[in-house]
Amino acid sequence: MNKILSSLGVLAIITLAACSDSNSNFADSKVPSEKHVTLAEIKHRPSPNPDKNAYFGDLHVHTENSFDAYTFGTIATPADAYKYAQGHAILHPSGFLIQLGRPLDFYAVTDHGVFMGLMKEAADTSSEFSKYEFTKPLHNLNESADDGIFSLIKRSGLFRPFSAKVREGLANGSIDGSLIDKVGKSAWQQTIKAADNAYIPGIFTTFAAYEYTSSFDLYDKYLHRNVIFRDTENLPERIFTRTDSQDPEELWNWMNDLRTKGVDNLAIPHNSNISGGAAFALNDYNGGPIDEEYASKRTLNEPLVEITQVKGTSETHPLLSKNDEWASFEVKSGMEEEKLLSNITGSYVRDAYLRGLSLAEKGLTNPYKFGLIGSSDSHVGGASESEETFFSKVGLLDGTAELRGSIPFQRFYGTFLKVIRPNIFKELDGETYLSASERLIHFSASGLAGVWAEENTREAIFDAFVRKETFATSGPRIKVRFFAGYGLEDSKLDDLSLIQDAYANNIPMGGTLNIESNRNPTFLVWAIADPLGAPLQRTQIIKGWLEDGEHKEKVYDVACSDGLVADPETYRCPDNKAWVDLNNCSISGDSGAREMKVLWQDPEFKMEQEAFYYARILENPVCRWSTWDSIRIGAKPRSDIPSTIQERAWSSPIWLTQTF
Repeated sequence: MNKILSSLGVLAIITLAACSDSNSNFADSKVPSEKHVTLAEIKHRPSPNPDKNAYFGDLHVHTENSFDAYTFGTIATPADAYKYAQGHAILHPSGFLIQLGRPLDFYAVTDHGVFMGLMKEAADTSSEFSKYEFTKPLHNLNESADDGIFSLIKRSGLFRPFSAKVREGLANGSIDGSLIDKVGKSAWQQTIKAADNAYIPGIFTTFAAYEYTSSFDLYDKYLHRNVIFRDTENLPERIFTRTDSQDPEELWNWMNDLRTKGVDNLAIPHNSNISGGAAFALNDYNGGPIDEEYASKRTLNEPLVEITQVKGTSETHPLLSKNDEWASFEVKSGMEEEKLLSNITGSYVRDAYLRGLSLAEKGLTNPYKFGLIGSSDSHVGGASESEETFFSKVGLLDGTAELRGSIPFQRFYGTFLKVIRPNIFKELDGETYLSASERLIHFSASGLAGVWAEENTREAIFDAFVRKETFATSGPRIKVRFFAGYGLEDSKLDDLSLIQDAYANNIPMGGTLNIESNRNPTFLVWAIADPLGAPLQRTQIIKGWLEDGEHKEKVYDVACSDGLVADPETYRCPDNKAWVDLNNCSISGDSGAREMKVLWQDPEFKMEQEAFYYARILENPVCRWSTWDSIRIGAKPRSDIPSTIQERAWSSPIWLTQTF
C-alpha cells in the first residue's frame, strides 16, 4: 500500500476533489452514541451448536492509531471501528457517513504496531512528542474541518518523511525511544480496552490484535501479518514491531515465548500478491534454505493466510494457472513489478500449497499448510466490501469516484490543472482521468473472513482459526461447507443428519485425510448464496499435486446451476446465460442457484498421490464497484477495467496424505 504514497506529490493536487457528491448514497446524519450491552442481549445469548454456525468478520482494520491512516484523515478510534462492525454509522474522512448493511459477527482492529499512535501524538500540540521540530507540519492536522486544497496538499506530503525522521532519530539518539514506547503502549492499551468494551459473548466477538509490518514497500519483501490474540488476559505491555526485527522468525520466537506464558496467539500473513515472491519463498528471510525449525515455527504460528482484501486477491495468477479461466480475478496491482514472473512465483496461495507439497516430499513439515480467510485492510475504521457502496480504503486520498479513477476528472479547475500539471492526467476513451489513480482503480471491494464455530465467542472462533475451519469471501456472505472422507459414500444430500454425520466420520476443511488403501474418498461441498447477493453459478474443486516432481493443478466444476451438467471431458459447466445490464447494474433474475450441494469423487484419483483440494464458489456476474461509480453520473465504465466481476468464496483446503 505504501508505494501509493510515492505518487503523493501528484495526489497533493488531486485530493482537492475530496468533497465530491459521488458518495451521496450515504445518508447524512449524526454518528450514534456509545452502544451498551443490555440485559436482554445477555439473556438471548444463543446456545452452542455442535454442528457449528457460519460467522462472518473482518480481521484487518486500521484506525487513527495507524500512522498512515491518520495521514489519510482518519480520526475513527478503535471504539468507533467496533461500533461500525455492529451496524452503526461512522464518519468517513471525506465527510460522509459509512455504514454496513448488516452487522458482522466478529472484528479485530489491527493498527500498525510500528509507531502506533505516534502520528496522532505528533499532531497534538499539547503532547511532549509534538515539541520535536520535525513534527511541526503535523500540528493540528485533523482538527480542522477544512479539507480543501491547501489542507490536502499539506497532508499528502507528510507520510514518508515522518516515518523516515522517526527511524533516523531513533538510530542516532536524537529522539527519545522511551517516549515513543510510552505512546505505543498507551495506544495498545486503548486498543485492548476497546475490544473488551465491545465484546458481547455469543453475539459479537472482538479480538485484541495489531499489524506487524516487515516492510513498507510493495514487491520488496512485503511480509506483513496481523497478530491476533485469543483473549485479553496477560497481554504484553509492549508489542513486537519492525523496530525489533524485520525477520518474521523473530516475531514467531516472540509469539512462542508468549504462548509459554499462557498467552495464545497467531499471525495471519496478507497481501502475498505484492510480496515480490517473498511470502511463500523456499528460503528464509536471510536467504538460507527452509529447514525443519523454520517450517515448524511457521506452521504453529501461522495457520491462516488472508487470500483477498482491498489490495487484491492472492489465490493464483494467470501466469501460474494457465488452465484456470478464473485466475485473473482482481489480481492486477497497477504496478510495473507485477509483470515480472519472479514477483509472481512464491506470491500466491495455490502456488504456496504446491510448494508445501514439495517441501513435505523432502521430509520437512509443510510450512504452507494453512487455511484461508478474507478481510478488508480498511484504513478508515470500517470495511468497504460492497461493490455498490465501495468507498475504498485510504480516506481523503480515494474517498471519491474521481480520486479512485473510476470516473473522469470533471472539476471546474480541470482545464487549469491540465495546463500547469499535465502529467497528472491520463486520456482514455476520449475522457480525462487522474493518472495517479492507476493504482487505486485496481483496489477491490473485498473481503470477509468466515469461520465454522459452535458459538460466537472468542474461544470458539479462535479455535476455528487454529484448526483452519475457515473460509474466505470476496465480500458477499456466501456460506461454504467442505468435507472429505470415507463416511460420505452412502450419504444422501437431503438427510437431516448430513452435517452431523460428516463431522462424526469425515474431515472438515482445514484438516488432513489419511488415504485408505484402494479407496477413493468422497467430498461434500455445500454452498449457500448470500441472501442479499447474486445467485450462485457454479461450485468448483481445485486440486493440486506433484507428478514426477512437477507441480500440477486442475479445476473441476462439480456442480452447475440451472440444472446444467459439467462436460465429462473438460469438467466445465455450460454457460448459464447470466447477464448484467451495464446501464443500471441490474442482473438476470432467472438464472443461478440459491444453494448448491454435491457429493463428488476425483475421477483422476491415484492412491499413491498426495494432494490438496479446496472448494471455490462463483456467483453470477455483477457490476464491479468502478462500474457502479460510473453509472451514477451517467458515464461509461472505463474500457481498460473489467466492468463486471464474479464474486466468490474459497474454502480452506483438505490435504490427502499416505499412511501405508
